[in-house]
Amino acid sequence: MRMRMERTLALATAALVLAALGCGEKKQFDPPDRTARVAAADSAFDPTQFDSIRWDDEAAMMFAGNEVYAWRCRACHGYLGNGETDYGRERGVAPPSLVRPDWPAGDSVNAMRRRIFTGHPGGMPTFGIAGLTSREVDAVAHYLVLGLRPEVLGTVPR
Repeated sequence: MRMRMERTLALATAALVLAALGCGEKKQFDPPDRTARVAAADSAFDPTQFDSIRWDDEAAMMFAGNEVYAWRCRACHGYLGNGETDYGRERGVAPPSLVRPDWPAGDSVNAMRRRIFTGHPGGMPTFGIAGLTSREVDAVAHYLVLGLRPEVLGTVPR
C-alpha cells in the first residue's frame, strides 16, 4: 500500500512539473494589436446605449464628467485639454489637443462619445470596452464638448 501511495505521489508530482513547464512548449500570449482592439470597440459601439441615461440637471452631469476627466483623461490630455503632458511624452504618445478648433472628434457629443468608447490606435484606450461605464462616457463627453470646448464651438452662454 505504501509503495502504491509513493508511486501515485511521484506520478502526481511529475504531472505537476510537466504542466508547470508546459511540456517543453513555450507558451506566449499575443494580445490583439491596438488597431484590432479599436476596430473591435468600434464594432461594439451602439449610440442607443446612451438614450436611457438621465441626469438630475446639467450641473450634476458636468460634475460627473469633470470627475471622469480628472481620473481618466487629464494625465494625457492635460488640465485644460491641450494634450501636451509629461505623462504622454514619457510614454511616447502625443495625445491631441481637445480644444484645437479643427479636432475632428470634438464637434458633437455623439462624436465625442464614440471616440471615448472606441479609443484610437495612436494610444488612446478603448474606454467603452474596458474602463468606463456608458454613464461615465456620456458624462465626460458632455464635459468635454460643453466644458472644455464651448469657445471653439461657439456655444459659450451669454
